[in-house]
Amino acid sequence: MSRIFRKRPARLFRVFECYQPPLYFVTVCTRNRNKILDNPGVHEAFLDYASRAVERQCAVGKYVIMPDHIHLFVRISGEVPLSQFVRLLKQRLTFHLKPKAGQASFWQPGFFDHLLRSSESYSQKWIYVCQNPVRAKLVTCQGNWPYQGEIVRIDRV
Repeated sequence: MSRIFRKRPARLFRVFECYQPPLYFVTVCTRNRNKILDNPGVHEAFLDYASRAVERQCAVGKYVIMPDHIHLFVRISGEVPLSQFVRLLKQRLTFHLKPKAGQASFWQPGFFDHLLRSSESYSQKWIYVCQNPVRAKLVTCQGNWPYQGEIVRIDRV
């Protein structure tokens, strides 16, 4: 007999409370990995959403917008669940994409997230992530990719 858990099991609460406020590494992908995100308009909409996230006690740290996915680090201090943060991000970017692409759905369902633990290095993960444009042969030097940056400095505790 299978059970559907509507809430996290009690033991996970103890794990998560060790990392308050939690720092997540998040990846959001476009549907069918369509290359629609690497443009100044999407970048501007992302910057606007991320800078306003502070009002909801969500701090977006470093990020990279690739043509078909976004990597970002986010620390959530308030009551906003990570799923709502990502849903609203997709909504905001969809609003910008609608007049350009003309398709019904732009996003792969869900997202990938990883809770960074104290033994993991935010800076080491960033070094790997910021090299994505170089590995994809979009630029020859990481610093030349225009769709990356840092909204709020997040210090790892």
